[in-house]
Amino acid sequence: MSRIDDLIAENCPEGVRSCPLGELVRIKNGSDHKHLADGEVPVYGSGGIMRHVDIAAAEGPSVLIPRKGSLGNLFYVDEPFWVVDTIFRTEIDQTLIEPKFLYHQLLTMRLGEMNQAGGVPSQTQSALNKLRIPVPPLEVQREIVRVLDTFTELEAELEAELEAELEARRQQYEYYRRGLLDFGPDVQWVTLSDIAEYTNGKAHEKLADPDGVIPMVTARFISRNGEANRFVRSEDVLTPALAGDSALVLSDLPNGRALARTFYVEHDNAYAINQRIARLRVKDSNVVLPKFLFYFMNRNPGLLVHDNGSDQTHLSKGQVTGLRFPVPPIVEQQRIVDILDNFYALVNDLNVGLPAELDARRKQYKYYRDKLLTFDEAPA
Repeated sequence: MSRIDDLIAENCPEGVRSCPLGELVRIKNGSDHKHLADGEVPVYGSGGIMRHVDIAAAEGPSVLIPRKGSLGNLFYVDEPFWVVDTIFRTEIDQTLIEPKFLYHQLLTMRLGEMNQAGGVPSQTQSALNKLRIPVPPLEVQREIVRVLDTFTELEAELEAELEAELEARRQQYEYYRRGLLDFGPDVQWVTLSDIAEYTNGKAHEKLADPDGVIPMVTARFISRNGEANRFVRSEDVLTPALAGDSALVLSDLPNGRALARTFYVEHDNAYAINQRIARLRVKDSNVVLPKFLFYFMNRNPGLLVHDNGSDQTHLSKGQVTGLRFPVPPIVEQQRIVDILDNFYALVNDLNVGLPAELDARRKQYKYYRDKLLTFDEAPA
């Protein structure tokens, strides 16, 4: 960073000027893509690339800024592209600002928190045009981009290595979990309905509220380890969950293998169980430990045999409640739970092991990026 400091001291010793985004770029709306034929040109929406078509709306470089949905999900493109109406494209005056510098700068500005509507998160051109953007000399911008690109490449390489190691740990965890939960005929077996209450979740989609604080437990929520994208108010919860409940995915996601994944509830009334999710509640914790139920049910082979492997699969109540369930002594259940709790934390907990290291690396990158892109402002 010393070279950047030297360049700033040399080229703008009194500080860096800022100006409205509208003076640096022209913001353009996207348009419908359904009439276009398939091709090589990526089509961007607020969630990323949706498809590839045969015609480009514009050439890069450009920074794409969501208009609806995930407002902080910015994209930098340096190739021909198309954008739909949920995302803006920018025509950048490169005599004033480097496109990649603008992209990095906008990433620091918390656009995801700039909702201009009361329902679906929305952004307006007028609000974006008023954003004050620091504009150091182009030489400074290029050096910052060079440093951040180098940092990003190193970060990506390290994350790829950590992700590969994490995936190996997940496979190892699954191997040991199955081994620990593989019981023979010497253990008492019952049906799930004998030891647990089954309740279908209710549809909460129409009750979703930007001011809600109770996460909806959906297939996406469970498959992403508790990452919520929809919330409801506490008074609108139709299927509450209590500590010790397990939530089970009944219908697979179209783009992933979420069927029969489970989520363990740690606190009373902290979640709303959505439709296509079953709430399982142990009848007597002196017979079956709730956490033992959670581990045994997660991706249980007796449920996965119903997966047709192509179309969306839906588990019926009878398929779930009729599942054969082992009931070893409570002491043995607790031993298995303790082992799997420790292993699960190492594989999934953001506060422990590799997930914590991954999270720390990402925070470190954001810290240095924000530090590089923070300037003393020149007097007006």
